[in-house]
Amino acid sequence: MPQSIIPWSEIETVLLDMDGTLLDLHFDNYFWLTHLPQVFSQKYSLDYDDAMKDLHQRFEEKRGSMDWYCLDFWTEQLQLDVVDLKHDVKHKIAIRPFVESFLQFLRDEGKHIVLLTNAHRDSLDLKMQETGLEGYFDQLISTHDYGLPKENIGLWSALKADCQFNPASTLLIDDTETVLDSAHRFGIKYLLTLSQPDSQNPKRDGLAYTAIHHFDEIMPHG
Repeated sequence: MPQSIIPWSEIETVLLDMDGTLLDLHFDNYFWLTHLPQVFSQKYSLDYDDAMKDLHQRFEEKRGSMDWYCLDFWTEQLQLDVVDLKHDVKHKIAIRPFVESFLQFLRDEGKHIVLLTNAHRDSLDLKMQETGLEGYFDQLISTHDYGLPKENIGLWSALKADCQFNPASTLLIDDTETVLDSAHRFGIKYLLTLSQPDSQNPKRDGLAYTAIHHFDEIMPHG
């Protein structure tokens, strides 16, 4: 991808997703699709396949809603301490390549840098503790503070009022197409996605938005 795809001189605010964008989505996929089902099957004496089927049905019913992202909700629903279970596999949390150099570039350029995640505050806190990325950001925002996920266009008006960003000079980088759709409808001008949010899965094809593999592709060189 040519660097000219991002006219940096025109961008004031950069909104960055966390999971699958700054951090390897493998941690989350491993947790929800492997670790949690194992613990769930053991707790309720279920066959692993039956546990997976049960959880998959529950997840699909809530996908894209605030409950889908809420650790308190799943703790209550499953009667498992989901936060503690995440700590059990926190060694799998990993920063994606070139993220720190990209964040430093944004700081050097004087951009307003906002981490904007649908993740629960407990998950956000854990990942910042494990990665040490917190200091790069002007703001760390969990959509749980608003009660609306990024997929809901209503979030963006509230966020604009709090963050004072101009949609016409804002870049959003997010790995979720429905989030980018919502941001596009709101009027955020610059939108990018990631071709391989999970390093253990193949690159994605047929994406609706311009995709990068790693952040070095949009950083000026020399």
